[in-house]
Amino acid sequence: MDMLKEILVILGRIITILPLLLVVTMLMGKRAIGELPVFDFLIIITLGAVVGADIADPNIHHIPTAVAIIAIASLQIIVAKWKITNRKIGKLATFEPTIVIQNGKFLDKNMKKIRYSIDNILQMLREKGVFDLNDVEIALIEANGSLSVLKKASKHPVTPGDLNLVKSTSSVTFPVIIEGNVYSDVLQGLDLTESWLMEQLSNRKIDSLNDIFYASINYDHQLHISLKNEEDKENLPIRH
Repeated sequence: MDMLKEILVILGRIITILPLLLVVTMLMGKRAIGELPVFDFLIIITLGAVVGADIADPNIHHIPTAVAIIAIASLQIIVAKWKITNRKIGKLATFEPTIVIQNGKFLDKNMKKIRYSIDNILQMLREKGVFDLNDVEIALIEANGSLSVLKKASKHPVTPGDLNLVKSTSSVTFPVIIEGNVYSDVLQGLDLTESWLMEQLSNRKIDSLNDIFYASINYDHQLHISLKNEEDKENLPIRH
């Protein structure tokens, strides 16, 4: 009998708390649902913890939970308005954008600061339809963790298709060196040797593989290299 009572209490809480949570989330605005900046992310986690505890534990009083949900949502709305009217508060409540690629070169120092790996960035580039690092003028990680990419002027808006030209090969590139490690299978797949690779590096006055952060190659055997400790001196800082 007690078990049935507890089940009914839980069901009653689900029926009452979820509509309240839906209304509160809608009032918090689209940014709290979609972009999830740092502060909004913490708000969503806190709301989830409060609601989860209320539903799972019948001993927790239901009315204080509803009050807590409204209070948390109200705090989010107030902080969101402060962030719009006061840039100093906005900067404290989120991260600055971080440049990770500039002129086709990885900025490994910036990547290490935000703990993004080469694989993370390459995947995000592919999701943006970019398969060649050399196509990128600048790429940065936004405050919400997403990647924004500006392609080089020669890569947009006119394409070979607009001029009825057909490229002989695709612009896909393959990682051949990552942090000083050579991927021999990539070289073999393109009918190349490590001797050829070392000769190319020598021609560019690169004496050690350890100086290379990332290098890629395409079907035309064009080698693109990002050295370690590339500096972002050419562009002004990008801020939120």
